[in-house]
Amino acid sequence: MQCTVYQLGLIEYSKAYQLQTELVRRRLDSDVPNTLLLLEHPPTITIGRFGKPENILASRTQLEEEGVSLVFTDRGGDVTYHGPGQIIGYPVIDLHKSRITIRRYIYKLEEVIINTLRELSLTAYRDATHRGVWIKNEEIAAIGLRISRGITMHGFALNVNPDMTHFSLINPCGFTDRKAASIASILSRKITMEEVTERLIAQFSNVFDAEVIPGYDIFMRSGR
Repeated sequence: MQCTVYQLGLIEYSKAYQLQTELVRRRLDSDVPNTLLLLEHPPTITIGRFGKPENILASRTQLEEEGVSLVFTDRGGDVTYHGPGQIIGYPVIDLHKSRITIRRYIYKLEEVIINTLRELSLTAYRDATHRGVWIKNEEIAAIGLRISRGITMHGFALNVNPDMTHFSLINPCGFTDRKAASIASILSRKITMEEVTERLIAQFSNVFDAEVIPGYDIFMRSGR
């Protein structure tokens, strides 16, 4: 399959959500090809459809003081933190035309991240009880999806070098007995987003057998 990849930098959650919904609509109409958005969010806590507010450990006042936004969203999963230093991936893919089942799609997303981490000499694994990617019982990448009429939305968040203190504001993905980790914290060294993103795009191409095409001016094309 073909997939256009847009690297958008830092973008507000609401703006990225609006862009995704427009891409989903246009993908249903075969107006745009499969698309992968790669970006970062300002500090934001999101609660999925099955999320429990008690997994947010900070008050509204504390979140405001920390500069962290709170958003209720329509993805699956529980509570997740997003922030600078985290690679957010939002694929908008037609699973029907690509002949990929939902289960296989999740497996492939995890495989992209596991293979990317392997290139950085990190051994990561899946957890049969919870989607995502883990290293030594710590979550290094969260996955939360919405699929409508075979078109994917939302995706994954890979911790490269975010402010890990913000994860103390929540029970990540609803876990009270597990913590979040980042590539930088495990390697005990600085690592750039570019260093990881380049590997991740290559692995996405390999795992999904996709011809990756760099995209430009997505906001202009979408009329924003």
